[in-house]
Amino acid sequence: MSRHTVSCGTLVLDSTGRLLLCHVTHTAAWDIPKGMRDPGETSLEAAMRELREEAGAVFEAARFVDLGEFDYRRDKRLHLFRVDAGDELGDLSQLHCSSYFPHAKTGKPTPEMDGFRWARREEISQLCWPRMGALLLTLDW
Repeated sequence: MSRHTVSCGTLVLDSTGRLLLCHVTHTAAWDIPKGMRDPGETSLEAAMRELREEAGAVFEAARFVDLGEFDYRRDKRLHLFRVDAGDELGDLSQLHCSSYFPHAKTGKPTPEMDGFRWARREEISQLCWPRMGALLLTLDW
């Protein structure tokens, strides 16, 4: 039996049903806020932490709806949650990423995400990595 890693993420929706996407630094792709569980963390705790670190957005745990686990790659599954944010996040100008990686050439700390946007369902396949876009389009959001 193969062991899968599980990445935990959140679909944050505005009042019109648009999905929050984060721009992945140094790529052309947008993604949902997601990442791996830390030791001892539940999937919900990981999804909440990743949302806070990658977008600076914080919601009470009770607002997270568990959508379940989904096949993503041969070696990885996604455990997704949904939060209906309504109009709380506004134009997204207050969002920021506090999660960094060392820049490949300079070693300088670089944010994982460098932009934020709302996306309509019909924009997902053009904005996201193909595998993520395909998965998102199978979900009812």
